[in-house]
Amino acid sequence: MLKWTKRICLTLALLTVALLAAMAASALRSERPVGFQLIRAQAAGAAPFAMAVWYPTSAMPRPTTLLGLTMLNVAALGPVEGNKLPLVVISHGNAGGPGSHADLAMALAGAGFVVAAPMHNGDNYTDQSAIASASFIHDRQRQLREAVDVMLSAWSGRAQIDPGRVGAYGFSAGALTVLTAIGVQADLREVGRHCASSNEFACEMLRKVKSPLLAFEPASISSPFAADARIKAVAVSAPGVGFALTRASLASVRIPVQLWHGAADTSVPYETNAKIVRDGLGVRGEFHEVPNAGHFAFLTPCALIGPPALCSDPPGFDRTAFHAYMNAKVMAFFKHALQD
Repeated sequence: MLKWTKRICLTLALLTVALLAAMAASALRSERPVGFQLIRAQAAGAAPFAMAVWYPTSAMPRPTTLLGLTMLNVAALGPVEGNKLPLVVISHGNAGGPGSHADLAMALAGAGFVVAAPMHNGDNYTDQSAIASASFIHDRQRQLREAVDVMLSAWSGRAQIDPGRVGAYGFSAGALTVLTAIGVQADLREVGRHCASSNEFACEMLRKVKSPLLAFEPASISSPFAADARIKAVAVSAPGVGFALTRASLASVRIPVQLWHGAADTSVPYETNAKIVRDGLGVRGEFHEVPNAGHFAFLTPCALIGPPALCSDPPGFDRTAFHAYMNAKVMAFFKHALQD
């Protein structure tokens, strides 16, 4: 019996070593060294939240940092390299987290950006309790502003950030968060009206938690979304709840906006989401439609393991190749929009 126990333990140990070696080999990398911190952040008078931070560094990166199920080849806690660095904050989608767009963060940091990805309290992969609240969209926007506050006033490398060069990227619910952060208004009465006859993902999610947003006149969520003037450019992908965004406020946007849509996305249909944003922005928006891309195509490519629902793509779609293309486009967009 002892002999078999030793063999089982040895086999498990070898499998663990093999898995770690495979994860290290598949770790996300950048052309230039990237530093990384996972911090517990807190803006004045606000609840604390987790936030991942990537930045250029002179330290040697190593494939030893695990963020969720993604291995990063980074210099953990390495020094910040450079001055007057642009900042990009990332808002993840519903039930996501700081690692949802880790490859984009790595690409931006390798190109000289500081990148901060907060975990939205109550709407992340460990806790979705806030979705049942009437104020969860406002709360997400407030948390994004708090992330900017922390990075500019409290983060250890704050002196090396240029406060005049701040951008934001958002996916799905994060895209809605980012758009409202630049002053785009959502008439939340439209949520109940639209969802009364629609089965798209946002409506199903809200019905599941019996959200008060499904009421036609939600009195507790009538306050407007205030624009954060520090944000000078935004990129958004697969925006959700686009049907509630007002065309007048989209038409009033004056900063650069890059918009991405997956042609095979059935979670946030084009006609009721991205098209409304695209039409509202008009020629001021830079639009990209991705052939054969589903909703989750914008998440970091899965390496060895991951939930099939998030990692599966339509036949013939190469998520890794697409991300190499998209990350370069997003990086070029922010470089141009946030130039000195």
